[in-house]
Amino acid sequence: MGITIKDIAKLANVSHTTVSRALNNSPYINEETKVKIKALAKELKYVPNYNAKSLVLLKSYVIGVFFSSISEGTSDTFFHEIITGINNVIDKEYNLVIRGIDNYEYSHPIDNKNFDGIIVVSQSKNDDEFIKNIIEKDIPIVVINRHIETNGIVNIMSNDTKGAYDAVDYLIKNNHKKIALIQGNKEYESSLYRKKGYIKALEDNNIQINEEYIISGKYNLQSGYDNMKKLIQLENRPTAVFCLNDDIAVGAMKAVVESGLNVPNDISIIGFDDSNFCNYVTPTLTSVRKEASIMSEHGGINLLNIIKNNNVNKEKIYIESKLVVRGSVKNLK
Repeated sequence: MGITIKDIAKLANVSHTTVSRALNNSPYINEETKVKIKALAKELKYVPNYNAKSLVLLKSYVIGVFFSSISEGTSDTFFHEIITGINNVIDKEYNLVIRGIDNYEYSHPIDNKNFDGIIVVSQSKNDDEFIKNIIEKDIPIVVINRHIETNGIVNIMSNDTKGAYDAVDYLIKNNHKKIALIQGNKEYESSLYRKKGYIKALEDNNIQINEEYIISGKYNLQSGYDNMKKLIQLENRPTAVFCLNDDIAVGAMKAVVESGLNVPNDISIIGFDDSNFCNYVTPTLTSVRKEASIMSEHGGINLLNIIKNNNVNKEKIYIESKLVVRGSVKNLK
């Protein structure tokens, strides 16, 4: 059997209540006593019993992280960076429960008994009912990755429209005018934000929109491959393609090579997300860096502050994206 609070109390010659308060940084215990008790707990390798603690404090010590979907449209890099960012800032006593909203069967009811707080990584308006349910149950919530209309909650987003604008503007600065777009899942708002940036960059540079160059797709490799094949077969083939995520871009690169063409000499390609593999494909992939880990760190810090009843500015926060230039774009001099 492990060391208990009562064991520490006996050795420190104080009550078990004093030990409990000291380990929880209670303001009612002086610093000297706190230091002494924490040092003793460390020496004895005391491990808190969070099940017992949760019963006393009416806390679950569980934070939920809900994605719109895990199986469809969420890249491995994005998923990893979101979880890593949250894990970097969440207090060690909390456990993370990670689920996809699209296939969540409510086997773990959404209530204050099961969750101390929830971070929703939202991609679609289809999540709004889920978000509304959390708010109505008065569970601390932070929504990241997508602008939502509801006021009074922390809402942290990446500026995807500006990121897409910068990518297309970079292609234009490299003398490309025939620029195509392979889109992501149509139900995901990131597709709309990024398409908006693409169109605005063309308009601001007085380049006519060619509907033939705008291709519907999904956020996966196969979509990039299949849709690039379509673009290559056009009589007026584009010189550059902006792909709405890196998986699409890599699939597109494979299609170019299989068609006997070259990236970037025949077709330049830019992706979005700056996935880990961008440095390991040939040529290396120029991509828009979406600061997913920074978004989720902000989300985790804000959620903890809400849980602890600290003052939080419940506002909409934009995290700027950044174009990372590599070898997949040719300057058409």
